[in-house]
Amino acid sequence: MRALAGGLLCLWLAACAGPGSRGPVMSNPDIDPAQRTEVIMTALSLLDTRYRYGGSQAQQGFDCSGLVKYVFGTATGATLPHSTEQIARMSRPVPRRELRAGDLVFFDTLGRPNSHMGIYLGDGRFINAPSTGGQVRIDRLDNPYYQRHFQSVGTLFAR
Repeated sequence: MRALAGGLLCLWLAACAGPGSRGPVMSNPDIDPAQRTEVIMTALSLLDTRYRYGGSQAQQGFDCSGLVKYVFGTATGATLPHSTEQIARMSRPVPRRELRAGDLVFFDTLGRPNSHMGIYLGDGRFINAPSTGGQVRIDRLDNPYYQRHFQSVGTLFAR
């Protein structure tokens, strides 16, 4: 039973990494900061959408990178990859103390960088698609789990 639970936990955590990039990808993000509000409003409109590994459409569900890809595509027209690692590489690093609504938060949940991500909402909260069987939800950066696995902040917005 313990082995089954451990295997399910690994599957749950691996699910956010996404199936890889498909299609054209935005190479140098420089989104107008005036679009931050649209990003947040679009993300919030997807609360309670079901989780689906590889998902990047509201009707089918989202994984973490699929959610970010969809939100930024819908709100700003940006074409992002469906990969936390690739989105992290294309985002501009930001010191945590300069975190602003619409920036991206990255986590190491699998012992490797950028295995989970979300969109920062402000006030220590971020929206993400965290797990199989779950839904898009708001979590807090000061949650002990996310504190332990926090990795970095990045932005796609021009500064």
